[in-house]
Amino acid sequence: MNTAFFWLVTLPLAASPLVYLIGRVGANRDPDGRVPVVVPWLSFLVLLATWVPFGMAVQEVGARGRSTFSIESIVMQLDGISLILAGTVLAVGTAVALHSACYMAGEVGEEKYYAMLLAMMGVMIGLGCAGDLFNLWVWFEAMSVSSYLLVAFYREQAGSLEAGMKYLVQSALGSVLVLMGIALVLAQTGTLTLDKIRAGAQAGSPALLAAGALFIIGFGVKIAMVPMHTWLPDAHSQAPSGISAMLSGVVIEAGLVALLRALMPLMGVTPTWGILLMAFGALNMLYGNLLALRQEQVKRLLAFSSLSHVGYMLLGLGIALHAGQAAGAQGAFFHLFNHGLMKGLAFLAAGALLYALHLAAGSHDPLMIRDLDGAASRYPMVALTLSIALLALGGLPPLAGFMSKWQIFVAGFATRNILIAGLVIFAALNSVLSLAYYAPLVNAVYRKQPSTAVARGAAVPVSMVLPLAVLALAVVVLGFWPSLLNFLTEPAGSALIKAFKG
Repeated sequence: MNTAFFWLVTLPLAASPLVYLIGRVGANRDPDGRVPVVVPWLSFLVLLATWVPFGMAVQEVGARGRSTFSIESIVMQLDGISLILAGTVLAVGTAVALHSACYMAGEVGEEKYYAMLLAMMGVMIGLGCAGDLFNLWVWFEAMSVSSYLLVAFYREQAGSLEAGMKYLVQSALGSVLVLMGIALVLAQTGTLTLDKIRAGAQAGSPALLAAGALFIIGFGVKIAMVPMHTWLPDAHSQAPSGISAMLSGVVIEAGLVALLRALMPLMGVTPTWGILLMAFGALNMLYGNLLALRQEQVKRLLAFSSLSHVGYMLLGLGIALHAGQAAGAQGAFFHLFNHGLMKGLAFLAAGALLYALHLAAGSHDPLMIRDLDGAASRYPMVALTLSIALLALGGLPPLAGFMSKWQIFVAGFATRNILIAGLVIFAALNSVLSLAYYAPLVNAVYRKQPSTAVARGAAVPVSMVLPLAVLALAVVVLGFWPSLLNFLTEPAGSALIKAFKG
């Protein structure tokens, strides 16, 4: 068995039940039913330790390229795509665990929160390494179950239960469609191993065309591809802020990686997969921006903006697949990682303000844009990091969001295809349009007159501010020096093109 993969997945998965047991036993022994303070910090330390096997995996892929290995009948593979997803999961998840130490303190079921967070991270890393379709589906289902429990964490609130139920039903329908696609592939090729499917796939096969369509729709639910996105705004707005960061910054990206894995062996069936991805990308950009423009709740606004950013990833991947060049894929994977950082930072900064303005006072009211008025006067660091996240998401140079979008645009123009060039211009205009809803948030936090909520707000703990500072620094640094991430984006882009070319 591959040592790096084993520890990369095993550490968070094995720690999940341990964290739950420590928290449950401690709560039962405490007169007030409080979870021991060791629970959040143990979760954080486990995630810090998981960076060690991640470093080992980076070295292994850099030295050997893709490594394939089997656990009984389960086929796993470690390549550049696995690494970019694992790096995003760990970067956002580690920040979320630290941020949640105070945010979730005293909540009923706090130990379940950390146990499910660790489990969700472990299965997402495993999903990125899947080498056969059934194994991919099992990891995907495990991710759906663990994330559902976190979406509906505030089970005493009607809105949270409604969001959880909508997420569960739509995820289940998507999973059924994926399973039907897997059945068609098995019936047509007689195997579920990705490498063997590619060898047995026949061009123009109606069954495999139908399987690819089912994969796009089924996984598209989790990716929030329009019109399969309707679960997203409720889930993001009702979940704890740390989970909102994970849903937007990692879960939808994990769904995208799952879709790529499923489509890889079917590339020879039809050349239109890239065109489909570009079309969905354009739809996501426009629809996400238009819906975000009308939002007054901060977390719903950020949720709808995720639709737009999924569009940029789909555009870059579509360019790469249609034109057969790695630059578009590298730009898309760079944006995948950057979006995890930027959107994670935005949701955690909004969560810090939500904690200070509402949760600390015992209220679960949503954070409204009007609540942010004058927030910089009392919470300068939180306001600064939120502003950096929003401006980066809007694509302002020299921040990370601009650099990854720019790479996608350059790759599109490099194809010398008029239609793709038109899509790139359309994407650039949508990036400008997004500033119409990001800029008012930045303007609000720096107004002179603070809102009533800000005036009576509580202090923001250091454990919440620290991950914000680290993520903000990463967004700025990657904007100035995007080449720092080449060790992840180049292997990921090369792995994608190699897999689709067969």
